Amino acid sequence: MTAPERFAELPLAAISDALDLVGFAGQCEGIRPLDPSFRLVGECFTVEYVPIEEAAKDQTVGDYIDDVPPGAVIVINNTGRTDCTVWGDLLTLAAKQRGIAGTVIDGVARDFRFSSELNYPLFSLGIYMRTGKGRVGLRAVQEPTTFRGVEISPGDIVIGDADGIVVVPNPIRQEVWDLARKVEETEDKIRHAIMSGQTLTAARRRFGYHSLAAGKVPVDES
Repeated sequence: MTAPERFAELPLAAISDALDLVGFAGQCEGIRPLDPSFRLVGECFTVEYVPIEEAAKDQTVGDYIDDVPPGAVIVINNTGRTDCTVWGDLLTLAAKQRGIAGTVIDGVARDFRFSSELNYPLFSLGIYMRTGKGRVGLRAVQEPTTFRGVEISPGDIVIGDADGIVVVPNPIRQEVWDLARKVEETEDKIRHAIMSGQTLTAARRRFGYHSLAAGKVPVDES
């Protein structure tokens, strides 16, 4: 099982809690799926846009799609611009055909209905139909970038679901996965205890919930 596949088995909230425990703010504030059913996980392929006057003259917007490997997540840094789009139906179709896992945009997308019909996971700040042609240009592909305040490098793991998007840096992926698994196992025990009639306070105390929140290995205190 690959690293992205392992993360796919865990809830996003548990991964977010694990990121907090290791001290990395990998939560991408404000990014939401355009459909709550969308879920994605994969190693990121970074794309960065700038205003057209700052772009390299020889860069053609969108042609990077032919270089994205199957299973990757395209992470587009458009610096939060919501006045024009950097993703539409042709890119969705090309990405779906290539087996790309999904797209995450610090900005807006259009042709959402097509994305929904193809069940292609698309996460962004929202939807807007105004084209980015003549307004934005490509600055870089597959270079480290800052996305919603999160430092991202190519190959980092990106996970998204109805709760939003988190990024797990490649060097700490194993540590974050181990902690996220502990978080989910502990909370699962607490859920079962509550369903069996135990109070939340007692269940948290029994399974060491607060110790885990402090970064310690939880201990069954029953």
